[in-house]
Amino acid sequence: MSTVTGRILKTYNGYYYVAAADGQVYTCKVKGWMKQRRFLMAAGDRVEVEAQGTEGMIRQVLPRQNLLQRPLVANLDCLMAVFACADPDPSFLLVDKLLALAEAGGIPAVLVLNKRDLVPEEFVDRFRRIYEPLGYPVVPIEAREGLGLEPILERVQGHTVAFGGPSGAGKSTLLNHIDPSLSLKTGNVSDKIGRGRHTTRFAELLPFQGGYIVDTPGFGNIDLAELAMDDASDGFREIRERMGQCRFTGCTHTHEPDCVVKQAVEEGIIARSRYESYCIIRQELAEQKKRGKKS
Repeated sequence: MSTVTGRILKTYNGYYYVAAADGQVYTCKVKGWMKQRRFLMAAGDRVEVEAQGTEGMIRQVLPRQNLLQRPLVANLDCLMAVFACADPDPSFLLVDKLLALAEAGGIPAVLVLNKRDLVPEEFVDRFRRIYEPLGYPVVPIEAREGLGLEPILERVQGHTVAFGGPSGAGKSTLLNHIDPSLSLKTGNVSDKIGRGRHTTRFAELLPFQGGYIVDTPGFGNIDLAELAMDDASDGFREIRERMGQCRFTGCTHTHEPDCVVKQAVEEGIIARSRYESYCIIRQELAEQKKRGKKS
């Protein structure tokens, strides 16, 4: 029996598939004493394994660089937030929730807009005006034709990059163009419910050009129980950087007078859609805390 250090590629039915530095993949379970503790292991975690043959027991989770709560992945260099320009139509709230998850986890994020051929250029420009001044690059693409992928390929090489977004946005189609050997299943948008059918069931690290691309399950909404943040402003750079500048200490930026955030919204410095997302997320977090106190 030997001790090796590796990275969890995926978890499935209580098993953890761990890739060592030499490329060997071990099918692992968890040491009994670890089960007695509250622990969370995710795809992307670096672990120590007691290995014998091609099987092993995970005995330790090594310190994380970061953790993305939804999709659940550890130690990311970047999150590609993939949304369709149309079919299904993008939701600013869902975009902002996913970016807030990345922000709360300290993970750089890129906004990828697929199906750009279905909308006028002004549509993409609106997203650029909102998100690029905040430091979120906006990359319009046509995944089905493999167009506009160069900025994505540059960021993926040698790094661990997760691709997440709502079902039907074209994420699997995009990944198949990045690496045709993946042969990921793709799904169409349901006419009945207006969103895509899920084609990926769990997050998985896929080796690619010295790093990993991470395929993740699609979703229709993001439950804020997954948001690891004490305050909604933690997920909004433009609000967080104005902390302490309002008239009242502990300003919520909702009803108080002399609020620099609300003033920035009125002046067009902060996008109204972002402010509305902040208010919704703040309210959902408050309701979540109330439910936690009652239980």
